[in-house]
Amino acid sequence: MKSHSAAEAQVYDNIGCGYVVTRQPDPRIARMIHSALGDARTVLNVGAGTGSYEPVDRQVVAVEPSQAMIRQRRIGTVPVIRAVAEHLPFSEAVFDASLAVLTMHHWHDRRAGLAELRRVTRHRIVIYTWDPACYDAFWLGAHYLPEVRDLDLPRFPNMQELAQQLGAIESHPVPIPHDCVDGFLGAYWRRPEAYLDPYVRRAMSGLAQLPQKIVEAAMTRLTGDLRSGRWDEQFGWLRKLESIDLGYRLIIARLTA
Repeated sequence: MKSHSAAEAQVYDNIGCGYVVTRQPDPRIARMIHSALGDARTVLNVGAGTGSYEPVDRQVVAVEPSQAMIRQRRIGTVPVIRAVAEHLPFSEAVFDASLAVLTMHHWHDRRAGLAELRRVTRHRIVIYTWDPACYDAFWLGAHYLPEVRDLDLPRFPNMQELAQQLGAIESHPVPIPHDCVDGFLGAYWRRPEAYLDPYVRRAMSGLAQLPQKIVEAAMTRLTGDLRSGRWDEQFGWLRKLESIDLGYRLIIARLTA
């Protein structure tokens, strides 16, 4: 593993223990991702973590820098190589498709990582990410923790950057269901009480990387607003929705006609 990848791996070496408890693949999101892969038979999963969203009906190779995440993968799953997106140890155009799920915000050099995806992929690149243009769509960052919003804004590429690096792209909104079982940052948008649980927060890299005094102060405010009914006065209408668009996007780049 290249030396500059130490910081990337350390993020999940530090927070990754117990990750699979709250970070299970949501079947509705999985269906969208698997459909986006089209007829690809060979897939490279970059920043693969514990293996969420890896299709079981294709030949998959996973790339992951964190040993803590690799240890949590199910025994007998796909081959895993400890490496980083910026330096993929493969020849050119060896995979039908490449996949990157909520990982780009941890890459050391986004431009280099996207160039590597293009280099090793024949037909299509599928990326599940978040569009920073939607920074004010989620009450947690907009009203309680602007620090996590400010952390993520420069870490996630906008759609123009992705198009510049990958060519023509399709961008599909990914509605987040109210009972999403994959506990990423926006998963509990209709279940605010979940954010009060430190074990839930621990598997959200943005919250885990912030100074915990800031996070705890925000959770104290949220606790008070839930008890007083202030949260429901402002956001209770969300409890009636089945799903919501928080800016999560499924990007498809077709590299051949």
